[in-house]
Amino acid sequence: MKPQGDREKRSTGRRETERHRDVDDLGSQRRGLEPPPRALLEGVRCRDARALGAFFDHYFPAIYGLAYRFLSNRQQAEDASQEIFLKIHRGADRLDPDRDPAPWLLTITLNTCRSLVRSGAHRMSQQAVMANGSTDHLNALTDPGRNPEETRDAAESERAVQEALRRLPDALREVVILRDYQGLAHKKIAGILDLKPDAVRKRYSRALAELAEMLKDAS
Repeated sequence: MKPQGDREKRSTGRRETERHRDVDDLGSQRRGLEPPPRALLEGVRCRDARALGAFFDHYFPAIYGLAYRFLSNRQQAEDASQEIFLKIHRGADRLDPDRDPAPWLLTITLNTCRSLVRSGAHRMSQQAVMANGSTDHLNALTDPGRNPEETRDAAESERAVQEALRRLPDALREVVILRDYQGLAHKKIAGILDLKPDAVRKRYSRALAELAEMLKDAS
């Protein structure tokens, strides 16, 4: 008999491949933070397979988008998303169906990404990206409706923004991602990061100033 953890990992990996979305779909990411019906959350708490699958599909764009923006690496974001949903599966019995699960999910996501950033594998990956460049921004922005020039311009803009985000300190990067890409209010971000709203506003303002400076230098 195969270990339960291995079965969970293979199942989550298959669903992740089947339900992959592009990271530039901000509307999909933000809609994915709206809480699903209470009945589905009850099923998740009981580890019902169908409910867990629907829960995964509902939150995947937001979780994957956050991981990608934080890690600046598509493969690592996929690996992180798989690890995050395994953690959710294992902690499903702690889920409260009467509360919005988004803060819990985003906290798990940020903690997983922070651990990855501190790892040697992430540092080696970032060094490789800096040395060889990355085509992730091209993959995310490929659109048959765009002409080649529009695609190149959009990809270059995305690359510059993502590179600037990557260079921000973690504490500033996560505030920008939660505010601008996940569409969260300062108060909700404060709850996720265990900060006061004023502290979030200050970090956000500082992050925008630093991003503006980096993007001005890159232009």
